[in-house]
Amino acid sequence: MAGDLPEYYFRVRENGAFVFRVDTENRQRRIDMDQIAVVNIRKAEIKPHGDRELSEADIAAIEEWMAERAEILAHRDIDDILRAVDYLNTTTHWAQSRATDEQLEEITDALLLAMHDLRTVLVRKKADRLMKGE
Repeated sequence: MAGDLPEYYFRVRENGAFVFRVDTENRQRRIDMDQIAVVNIRKAEIKPHGDRELSEADIAAIEEWMAERAEILAHRDIDDILRAVDYLNTTTHWAQSRATDEQLEEITDALLLAMHDLRTVLVRKKADRLMKGE
């Protein structure tokens, strides 16, 4: 098992990760994880932990993880939006076929405002894209 472990472990947090070097080469044959850096994906920052100096291999591994993580997060964003479209369709069917007057009264204003806001942004962005194409 120890031979299959990666050299680095990334403990994901909201906007990045804590980076640990994984060490299995010790007398007790246990897994040691030594924190070497903190990563902020939004700011594209890599900060060494404490007074450590990161090697070129450390930085390369962290940058590779950052690129992969950014792809994963971008994919999740699109997936979440496509799920929202499905949910809007489900909500439409619910409102048309099963919702009571009381339920509709409870949600109508909030839903209409959110949909209006979304429509306004989408129309403006679409117009911007069309204007760039001309």
